[in-house]
Amino acid sequence: MKVAVVGATGMVGEVMLKVLAERNFPITELLLVASERSVGKKLSYKGVEHTIIGLAEAVAAKADIAIFSAGGDTSLEWAPKFAEAGTTVIDNSSAWRMDPTKKLVVPEINADALTSEDKIIANPNCSTIQLVMALAPLHKKYQMKRVVISTYQSVSGTGVKAVKQLENEIAGIKGEMAYPYPISRNALPHCDVFMENGYTKEEMKLAREPQKILDDRSFSISATAVRIPTAGGHSESVNVEFHNDFTLNEIRGILNDTEGVTVQDNPDTNTYPMPIYAHDKDEVFVGRIRRDETQPNTLNMWIVSDNLRKGAATNAVQIAEYLVKNQLI
Repeated sequence: MKVAVVGATGMVGEVMLKVLAERNFPITELLLVASERSVGKKLSYKGVEHTIIGLAEAVAAKADIAIFSAGGDTSLEWAPKFAEAGTTVIDNSSAWRMDPTKKLVVPEINADALTSEDKIIANPNCSTIQLVMALAPLHKKYQMKRVVISTYQSVSGTGVKAVKQLENEIAGIKGEMAYPYPISRNALPHCDVFMENGYTKEEMKLAREPQKILDDRSFSISATAVRIPTAGGHSESVNVEFHNDFTLNEIRGILNDTEGVTVQDNPDTNTYPMPIYAHDKDEVFVGRIRRDETQPNTLNMWIVSDNLRKGAATNAVQIAEYLVKNQLI
């Protein structure tokens, strides 16, 4: 099994290598791929040093799987070249997510849609993944009508530059800015770029991607995405209106029985999900489960997950595991 990690030197790339090692993914040959400025540098995987190679060399090597986390422009240009060489690409950027010819996959929900013909597979947005992990089993039972979501997203979702900005501001150091304003002691209602409709790209990803993953456009989602000064882990306040009524015990039971979801919900002991507890874990944590008392069939809940793991690296590796297990490569 020849595996290429494209964008190996980036924040998500580093976590991908960590997750591949933790899960003992069956690699016989590992190709670490990055931009030209990183070619020739060394990275360690399971105690063995690997030399970083460029994209053209990686295409020629004809890997079985290439896991991309190198940005949308790189994916648009290079993913088709890998695919033409026979490599199955799992792409973590937004480049292919809404392409109608490409599958958008959260393995616990819709991996069974994959076939050996899928040579470019899209990994959803980090905020989308944790949202649909909690919503999918509830939608199956109660049929969602409308979802209103506000996110509280960590600076790691922006990248190394943003993490450094936060660290500098906490330390009182003037440095390079990833955001148009300070992020320490602040909250920016601005994730990704603004679009003509007044929403950001991040908010529109949250509105559109769940419909594609669940293959259902009968429900609608309205989102507000906010960047907050946490180093890792995204949180979401979610209000869901269903067509059918529910009991809170049923909701907790369904979520408890959902693979990859952990319920943390006991106000008596101040038990609820927080980014500090989700750090370095693969589960999606759900708590603050309660009825919306202003209208029928409506639920409030709080969802937290490590955006670099289940929100990115782990989900991509799980897709690769599914492909191997089901002999689709």
